[in-house]
Amino acid sequence: MHQDHLLYQELKTPLDYFYHWEQEEPERTFLRQPYGSEWKTLSYAQAGQEARRLCAAMQAKGLRRGDHIGMLSKNCYHWILADLAIMMGGFVSVPYYASLPKRQLREVILKSDIRLLFVGKLETWGDKIEAVPAEVEIVRFPHYQGNAEVPQGEDWEALLAAYPPIEGQPRPALDDLWTILFTSGTTGSPKGVMHSFRNPALVIRGEQLSHFIGLFQISAARCFSFLPLNHVGERIGVETSCLAMGGSISFAESIDTFLQNLQDTQPTIFFAVPRIWTKFYQGVITRLPAGLLNVLLQVPLIAGFLRRRIRTALGLRDVEIAATGAAITPAYLKRWYRALGIHLIEAYGMTEVCGTIANSPQLNAPPDAVGTTMPFCQIKVHPRSGEVLLQAPYNMIGYYKDPVKTKEVLREGWIHSGDRGTMDEQGYLRIIGRVKDAFKTAKGLYILPNPMEEELARSQYIEQICIAGLGIKQPIALINLSDIGKTLSKDNLERELKKELDRLNKRLPNYQRIITLVIDTTTWTEANQLLTPTLKVRRGKLDDFYGKKYKSWEEAREAIVWI
Repeated sequence: MHQDHLLYQELKTPLDYFYHWEQEEPERTFLRQPYGSEWKTLSYAQAGQEARRLCAAMQAKGLRRGDHIGMLSKNCYHWILADLAIMMGGFVSVPYYASLPKRQLREVILKSDIRLLFVGKLETWGDKIEAVPAEVEIVRFPHYQGNAEVPQGEDWEALLAAYPPIEGQPRPALDDLWTILFTSGTTGSPKGVMHSFRNPALVIRGEQLSHFIGLFQISAARCFSFLPLNHVGERIGVETSCLAMGGSISFAESIDTFLQNLQDTQPTIFFAVPRIWTKFYQGVITRLPAGLLNVLLQVPLIAGFLRRRIRTALGLRDVEIAATGAAITPAYLKRWYRALGIHLIEAYGMTEVCGTIANSPQLNAPPDAVGTTMPFCQIKVHPRSGEVLLQAPYNMIGYYKDPVKTKEVLREGWIHSGDRGTMDEQGYLRIIGRVKDAFKTAKGLYILPNPMEEELARSQYIEQICIAGLGIKQPIALINLSDIGKTLSKDNLERELKKELDRLNKRLPNYQRIITLVIDTTTWTEANQLLTPTLKVRRGKLDDFYGKKYKSWEEAREAIVWI
């Protein structure tokens, strides 16, 4: 293992890496954007010219180094170009979740002091313009067919045509503010996490020295970007990593074309949240039941062909690094993908530690663990509360304009994660839920919902699950059905779910046994605020929606309730 002092030598920012490839291999493919069956590609040189013109346009508007620039768009190649231009000008990027409704968008915009907002590829726009203060200028990306029209602001292409590209290779200082990333607001109001340019540079340098994940050992860096680029996992794991490796980034045109775009790309690096991995799994077992698939994968003459066929159909034929994160991935999913020859690397971390701090690249990593501590970092579990504490060379600077919250979370160099966990003798970290997720029943006993949720989530009939029951004697389970579950008749579905509920309850102590399974026919989404933009369940919102009914559901003592 290299000495820690090497970590701080030869640090390069994401922009430094871009300049390297722009100069050394200008014709190398960098960005790939689908338009129907056609792909528009940009080389590093072409991307550099567009970004340089955009930087010149922003400077001509009177924007100065350190000014905050907002970005509101789904992933697309214009997002990356805008980010490069922001870095070239020494500005601070403040990207937002594209799915935010007006009220929440207004909240984060007001918190972030932006002077200009890029508005791009969006499902809806309409009244969101009301969230943008009058003094904030708008630049709109070229229109993406099938997405919302944005009539306000200046046109991207007209703006670029008006200015020659800046010259040279302007560079921010390592300790300049790079970005403000707003958390998804799982546990309350979003917080603006500040990171300097030093932090992504340290992340990449640590991987170069340790090869912990193996990014710089793969055959080619083909990335597919569809998780929100304003999320730290995508920003570091895809955009920054791709720039460091001189790779290419491909995008999805829409939800409907997602799988086709992924198949056309066949990436070597793919990062998805557990819900996406679950969707893939359910799509396969709908056609080939899990039991039969497991049997066929044991037959030598069939196994290799079948694995390749399934992986190609999923767009994962060439994947060398398959990462999962943003929420804890159930162990059964990791086992299933392992049978296909895909090792899911769990990425555990927070926006506050600039991405991940524990990973499971080891092929023999326990499937119920999120991994071991990354090189140059430290993790410890508080002996009394069980809270997981994190320390990385790239800890956040703090929360923007919120010193009180900063002091609450960042104490004596340690990030207090809010997660409850354990660490075994081999150094594998297991997350057993959020400290605040535990709730007390009317019996005065605490319930840790996450382990029970993981067990029930193994059901092919369940898409989302939340164990609840604050103030009643026994916990209940709120669920959304999967696509497979929706195909069954009501009687058959109830019969299958009762079997799975009975199997789980037999293994639980009496006070933990789930008394009722509540099938919610309202789909949990970002729009109704029951899911975060990273597709995690908002427990507090579900309690707000249904808490008054918990008592009556408990008293009815019905195994299955439909609402």
